[in-house]
Amino acid sequence: MKKYVIGGLLSLVLLTACNKDKEILNSLNNYSLSMESKGYHFGDSLNLPKDVIDNAESITISFGDKDLDKLVVDPNYFTLGDNDITYNIKKKNGEIITQDATINVFAKNPEKNISYEIIKEYPHDPKSFVQGFQLDGNIIYESDGQKGQSRILKYTLGTTTPIVETKQSDDVFSEGCTIAGDKVFQLTWQNKKGFIYDKNSLKLLGEFPYPNMMGEGWGITFDGKDLIATDGTKNIYFLSLTDPSKVLRYISVAGNTQAYDQLNEIEYHDGFIYANVWQKPIILKINPANGEVIGKFDFTEISKENQVDEDSVLNGITFKGENMLVTGKNWSKIYEVKIK
Repeated sequence: MKKYVIGGLLSLVLLTACNKDKEILNSLNNYSLSMESKGYHFGDSLNLPKDVIDNAESITISFGDKDLDKLVVDPNYFTLGDNDITYNIKKKNGEIITQDATINVFAKNPEKNISYEIIKEYPHDPKSFVQGFQLDGNIIYESDGQKGQSRILKYTLGTTTPIVETKQSDDVFSEGCTIAGDKVFQLTWQNKKGFIYDKNSLKLLGEFPYPNMMGEGWGITFDGKDLIATDGTKNIYFLSLTDPSKVLRYISVAGNTQAYDQLNEIEYHDGFIYANVWQKPIILKINPANGEVIGKFDFTEISKENQVDEDSVLNGITFKGENMLVTGKNWSKIYEVKIK
């Protein structure tokens, strides 16, 4: 009889412990869900519920292969935007329970709405599916996409006739392009490689594979030292100019209340990165040091004038002095805007 009593007590203890674990996990899960929309800033504490803290000997946070033993939003571990983490709760009896969560981190300062004025319009070939766009002197370098139609070309601003162009094979979908010294670098969407051309002749000089961190190729620019690329996520990658397969560092992008992904065509100008968000009529002004969005352009009206289908979206950014030039896929115009 005694052993049945002991067995019953043991079952009760196990059931009580199991229920307590469920309470802890439910409490932590509810907390995580409530904070997911609110978000954090770098340096904020992760103030977990009291019943979680009281029942824990220690709590750590896992980021895949990294662990953080402080409940704080540390920029050495977290990035801007969404962060998928795991709470590891070591109970006072030595047992460990875990709970997955998403921590959203936003920029501390609100981004400004940047105003502008259209001061001039130029013609653009409406058959060109623009993916990359850069002005050098009075010459536009443009990368056009679509399989079977991809190419790199250059033409004089104000005309639509190519001075020279180089076409890609039918299996290539070209993406962004940028000038670095006497070369032009061009990305491809899903071919996992980029092309390097002579700037003057657009003769193909070589190819390079993407770094493993980049799933696809979307946009590319040059800051005078490094190549800077996007892959359609929230990340912006700084690549070695001498070895574009090497990621030197990367940043993730977010504003004060919103994370941004699907970053596409980008341009570096006067210390900042400008990026459009795929299928949205906006261009973000981004701090290259930390990924914070400090300003935003709204090109809704220009986009409405040129959008004839879901593909004909804003997708071209370059600068003419201090003015910005913008265009889009299959647009018939290039707009020069003065930033106010």
